[in-house]
Amino acid sequence: MSDNHQTTTDAQTPTGDDSDPIVNVSRSLEDLSKEATTRTTSRSDRTLIETRDLDVYYGDERAISSVDVEIPERQVTALIGPSGCGKSTFLRCINRMNDRIDVCRVEGQVEFDGKNVYDEDVDPVALRREIGIVFQQPNPFPKSIYDNVAFGLRVQGLDDEVDERVHRALERAALLEEIEGRLDESGLELSGGQQQRLCIARAIATDPDVILMDEPASALDPIATSRIEDLIDELSEEYTVVIVTHNMQQAARISDKTAVFLTGGELVEFDDTDKIFENPEHQRVEDYITGKFG
Repeated sequence: MSDNHQTTTDAQTPTGDDSDPIVNVSRSLEDLSKEATTRTTSRSDRTLIETRDLDVYYGDERAISSVDVEIPERQVTALIGPSGCGKSTFLRCINRMNDRIDVCRVEGQVEFDGKNVYDEDVDPVALRREIGIVFQQPNPFPKSIYDNVAFGLRVQGLDDEVDERVHRALERAALLEEIEGRLDESGLELSGGQQQRLCIARAIATDPDVILMDEPASALDPIATSRIEDLIDELSEEYTVVIVTHNMQQAARISDKTAVFLTGGELVEFDDTDKIFENPEHQRVEDYITGKFG
């Protein structure tokens, strides 16, 4: 099957006169969250990323409202919520990608390993070497597969280590075996799923501490999506992964922690993934994950 087909959508509320749709959706999510329960037992609890009183504005419009959260090291944290709730805006605050938007203003603190990334002495380019990002649509450069992965290494002047790091990154991204002997071919000739894994390889080649992912599987077919999810699980053994997803079932499958953003850029709840899906504290969160809105 080609990796270019559209991925499956979020869980739809079952229909039928003789069934309770809310109970059925909730039960399905609870079953999925049990897969995440086993992940939390052996992961680090050390906070690597922390935000305090984080507000983000686009002009006069507030997109993020007073977000306080502690993201643990070497775990997968999923950001879920309806469209327009501020998930991607929050993600881009972590490595200051919002700096590229002229009308964007950030207030409050975003700390990475105890240092506020918005301090004047922080170089955003250097920060992004420590905190890589993978976008929704695969965006390989119009270069060879090898040169795509090597790009960041050469920018950093690591020419003596390029060959070893390129191969290691491709192996970690579960792509090396599929493209062995084709490293001189254009990255644009790969399938959609392979291109996304190439972008992940490019992100991890420079050995960052954190990998941000903004809906990395939303444009992929189910087989390619499954490969990306398996890869995320493997990467979290070495990296801190923060992922935005509209797919609640995906969040339940792959994450240790889940943050639920709702209308107005408000972080309503943040907890272990199994607790969010089985026994959320807030009625609004329960209503969202059971399909009553969103």
